[in-house]
Amino acid sequence: MKATEAKLLKFLKNAPQFIIPIYQRNYSWTREQCNQLWHDLLRAGRESQISGHFIGSIVYIERGLSNVVQQESLLVIDGQQRLTTATLLIAALAEHFENYDIPELLEAFSARKLRNYYLFNVEEEGERHFKLLLSETDKESLLAILRKAPMPKDASTRIEENFKLFQNLIESNKAELEAICTGLDKLVIVDISLDRAQDNPQLIFESMNSTGLELSQADLIRNYILMGLEPALQTELYNAYWRPMEKGFGQAAYAVHFDPFMRHYLTAKTGEIPNVREVYSAFKDYARRRAGDTRELMAEIHAYADYYCAMALGTEKNALLKQAFQDIRELKMDVVYPFLLDAYHDYRRGDLGVDELHQALRLVESYVFRRAVCAIPTNSLNRTFAGLSRSLKKDRYLESLTATFLLLPSYRRFPDDDEFQRGLMVRNLYKFRSLMYWLRKLENFGRKEPITVENYTVEHIMPQNADLSAAWKQELGPEYDRVQKTWLHTLGNLTLTGYNSEYSDRPFKYKRDEATNREGDPVGLKVSPLILNQGLGSVETWNEDAIRDRAERLAARAAKVWRAPELSADVLDAYRPTAAQPLQKYSIETHHQLATGPVRELFEHLRRQVMTIDPCVSEEFLKIYVAYKAETNFVDVIPQAKRLLLNLNIPFYEIDDPNGLCRDVTGIGRWGNGDVEVRLESLDQLPYVLGLIRQAFDRQMGSVDA
Repeated sequence: MKATEAKLLKFLKNAPQFIIPIYQRNYSWTREQCNQLWHDLLRAGRESQISGHFIGSIVYIERGLSNVVQQESLLVIDGQQRLTTATLLIAALAEHFENYDIPELLEAFSARKLRNYYLFNVEEEGERHFKLLLSETDKESLLAILRKAPMPKDASTRIEENFKLFQNLIESNKAELEAICTGLDKLVIVDISLDRAQDNPQLIFESMNSTGLELSQADLIRNYILMGLEPALQTELYNAYWRPMEKGFGQAAYAVHFDPFMRHYLTAKTGEIPNVREVYSAFKDYARRRAGDTRELMAEIHAYADYYCAMALGTEKNALLKQAFQDIRELKMDVVYPFLLDAYHDYRRGDLGVDELHQALRLVESYVFRRAVCAIPTNSLNRTFAGLSRSLKKDRYLESLTATFLLLPSYRRFPDDDEFQRGLMVRNLYKFRSLMYWLRKLENFGRKEPITVENYTVEHIMPQNADLSAAWKQELGPEYDRVQKTWLHTLGNLTLTGYNSEYSDRPFKYKRDEATNREGDPVGLKVSPLILNQGLGSVETWNEDAIRDRAERLAARAAKVWRAPELSADVLDAYRPTAAQPLQKYSIETHHQLATGPVRELFEHLRRQVMTIDPCVSEEFLKIYVAYKAETNFVDVIPQAKRLLLNLNIPFYEIDDPNGLCRDVTGIGRWGNGDVEVRLESLDQLPYVLGLIRQAFDRQMGSVDA
């Protein structure tokens, strides 16, 4: 490796040609980053005391062995964003010189010199004519700008937008053209050339991008897969698999969705959920362990990306599945995607029919929605769906999926109809994250001609206005204030209407019977064609009883929309795990250290606090220690003569312990489970220790971003 400080313009002028390899990410600098470069450039041009402005490094390696006859092109390992942005800026500046017929400025700047020194190799033809060649997505867009040709059909959004940005910036600052040129001349880079015989481009690339600030996880993965291959194989695999994925996502969605897709894909393949910041590391581990070559890996990623686009981006062709995927998207619960990827894979292979997959999707939708309505904490959902497909019997897919949902423990439970309807009646649904989703589903259930809910607005039958009119106070009764606060945003008081402004805060009977449109036609709730408004025409008084009655009726309908799983008792029994019976029962009396005294008092305080962490926590006395479990043990308590010894089931490197109470017991023989040991000796320590215990619980339940 050889590093040298160099002026950007001299660097470009002397270089034969830069090529962005196909494994590199697309051009991705935003308006914000281009504006920052522009401001830095203009400041350097205006202030004579600034001798140079550093904009970063450019790392490259010769494409092949050069000789006297032909100098090889340079492959850019790092710095393509700076190179591309500088090229766009220079192209815009050259165009400005041409448009205004500006002669040479500062003895170095003219339209001809800007193009012939920094944009083109004037004596070369074909692709060798250009100083910079981008990868497939951006290549034709940049060449169109340099050739002054029309942009291609699928133009690169960033290339086009940033070129126009520089055109506008130069135009609006044309009075300072000399400062612009001076600033451009002051831009400095570090020129880093690699030795083909000694330097490892992949390791250097990873080192320079180790913070993850510049490259997305997906970009790093693409580079990891393709960088080490022979150029011909790189091109073949990129064109066959990666480029179609980029097109399938589209430019905007690729930037937003590809990283999450890779995380869901790895979760589906491994059953483990990568940390959102460590997807690249998890992928490398997976790629090294899996059987098969790079082509098979690329084919697999391509297939799963296609599945993801069908589900998350709405590209599914089958109308039944397309609607189900849309409903799931509206719930905004991405944790379901690892399971859906596996299910869709089975569908594409022919192991699962359309109807079976559709029923499975509706079960997932009901599970997620019912839990949200019942306000059950979501912290276990990612682990539930990460391993769900592995618990299913492929030859009895729906049956085993239904059984799995029915047998989930209390904290993962699928709420039954009673719990769901109770929660639905009292929940604040107006501020529910998917307001129009549940209104649409409830209204259109069973309709052969579904309505478009976006054409309607949400109507509070009892108005939101805290200053209720005398008519409404009389309608609601002497406890009108309590009734309004209790039921205002709940199921029984919410509906849809196209006449919200006509209803306003008018009394109930006006909304029911007297409201009219501009033509004088009746538009009251009594004549509404919406299913949600059926029955309102026969309600005489809109009070607490009427709201509750309507809520009960709509909640019963909702239980049919979002169905609970059902299996006969004998079939379900076949799926129940056989409980292992302990050979010996233990209790608190088994532990003589807990008989009386300070340790017993300390233990009683600890157990009460641990058991209140979550309803799912259970306590089990064993011979040597006391286990507290959710999925499995998250803390084990070993009573000793003067203290309690705690083992936390969490990797030592993950524990946040600013007070330094924890000890790393990884690989050391011990009672209990876990790699973190904590000594609890007094009640004063208890609040802090409970915080450590909670970290182990949250990790097991999936509350942390792991």
